[in-house]
Amino acid sequence: IKCIYINVSSPNAGFATMREVRNALIDFKKSHKKILAYSEVYTQGAYYLASAADKVYLNPEGALEFKGFSSELTFFKGTLEKVGVEMQVIRVGNYKSAVEPYILYKMSDYNRKQVTAYVGGLYNTFLTDIAQTRDIQKDSLYSIADNYKIREPKDALNYKMIDGLKYKDEILEELKALSGKTKKQNISSVSVNDYAKNNSSTGSGKDKVAVIYANGEITGGEGSDSQIGSERISRAIRKARLDDDIKAIVLRVNSPGGSALASDVIWREIVLTKKEKPVIASFGDVAASGGYYIGCAADSIFVQPNTITGSIGVFGIIPNFQNLMTNKLGITFDGVKTGKYADIMATNRPMTEGERFIIQNELNRIYSGFVSRVADGRKKSKAYIDSIGG
Repeated sequence: IKCIYINVSSPNAGFATMREVRNALIDFKKSHKKILAYSEVYTQGAYYLASAADKVYLNPEGALEFKGFSSELTFFKGTLEKVGVEMQVIRVGNYKSAVEPYILYKMSDYNRKQVTAYVGGLYNTFLTDIAQTRDIQKDSLYSIADNYKIREPKDALNYKMIDGLKYKDEILEELKALSGKTKKQNISSVSVNDYAKNNSSTGSGKDKVAVIYANGEITGGEGSDSQIGSERISRAIRKARLDDDIKAIVLRVNSPGGSALASDVIWREIVLTKKEKPVIASFGDVAASGGYYIGCAADSIFVQPNTITGSIGVFGIIPNFQNLMTNKLGITFDGVKTGKYADIMATNRPMTEGERFIIQNELNRIYSGFVSRVADGRKKSKAYIDSIGG
């Protein structure tokens, strides 16, 4: 390998994942081999990756996006009111904001505070990292973005965001020079995926480290490639625990959360396993709510500065379609039941106070268990975890 060529416009990855790739690129530079980046269009994520290169080039008619971060939520309460649907929400935790689009017209003060904090944190890491590799003052980068100074390709060059404006043929010529090829010779290249396949090795030693990937929403059962199925993941952890050749386990988590029960099933396997061998949790772009739950018992937890994690809380949503069905569609319901709670969580009528009390108590129990799991895993008091979680 003579050099690395990065050609990316809009990477399909979060900033924590991109930071890991970026750090690997920076580490590669210790070999004194060059990294060259080129694109016709750089999104902010693409530029974040490319800025780790020795040379960053942009097409003379291309574009470089550099404008700052924003986060916008869509709220459905007004729409639900128009169609006659009430979303009955029960939750524990003021910052548990996933329910807000269904019950509010705008962000609550709690949610605005937390979103401001994590968007600001992501942006700070973004600017800090670019400032270091591009040798531009962080305040200058902030000003460039805040005033939208990169409006055409030459602006990116003038503000030293890139090293030159070049067409693809000029990039190929430079790559040939870096790889020791003549102008008439073809460049020998390999994609990162093919390179990884051809150079993968489990090693010749008996001792191994198992890496278990937990990606997606957490659900019961087997799940899928885009879901964390409690059966599948807990089985993988159990298998690794019982394998004497495996000396440690890394649980790689990328998850916004999901089922509390499914999370607890996976948590249980982590607790049993760490009695036998070390368990390390590695959090990617996000490990929130249940995503944090399944990793909180690990011996150690490692994150990137721009990983989004935490969100210790629980919620439940029960829709009430009575107004829509009866007043707008003319549909009515009637029936019999053997007890007053036989149809608890029915969606064709409002909850009763008794039902709300029962469901709230159940969520309180789940939340208390969540806090206890975190407190035990992180060796903190329940009161402390509750103070930062709720």
